[in-house]
Amino acid sequence: MLSAAAMLAAMIIAAPAAAATVLVIGDSLSDAYNMPREAGWAHLLSERLGEDRRVINASISGETTAGGLSRLAGLLADFEPDVLLIILGGNDGLRALAPRQIEQNLAALIEKGKGSGARVGLMQIRMPPNLGPAYVSRFEAIYPRLAEAHGVTLLPFFLDDLFDQPGMMMQDGIHPTIEAQPLMLERLWPALEPLLVE
Repeated sequence: MLSAAAMLAAMIIAAPAAAATVLVIGDSLSDAYNMPREAGWAHLLSERLGEDRRVINASISGETTAGGLSRLAGLLADFEPDVLLIILGGNDGLRALAPRQIEQNLAALIEKGKGSGARVGLMQIRMPPNLGPAYVSRFEAIYPRLAEAHGVTLLPFFLDDLFDQPGMMMQDGIHPTIEAQPLMLERLWPALEPLLVE
């Protein structure tokens, strides 16, 4: 008969391992643009997860996929995350960077994350229609294709359904307000939660 200590140890081994460290690499949508960082969705995620887990928000306003890629190796070495959330591509798209280059950069980000042992979530990014339907279609198709090819979680774009709601977007029409931040987290949470306890 197993002792109580042995049974407890077996239960711990069998239970899903909760992510101790979550690394977010993104742009102004995750950098709490024009507001205190404590008001941003990433900080709200940290509060939700509690003191036993860390959320490292390595997002920088204006960041591109190339910029994120240049920083990622150092971030992985410094923080050894269990989960990596990649929320990049918006600035590339707004600059009309070639979709092929964006896809290559995102693929490299995913591969580096997986190579470090982290579970990876890739957020679908949307583009405004004024960039033209052909470009928008090519750009937005990158994300589900990469998620399937690399076997990573495709996270929903956390601003879907918020663009047209009063008070959710700043006057520039691009950045979410303080009021939008909790709603962004709620939209993300159903897809994110399983990634945190795999």
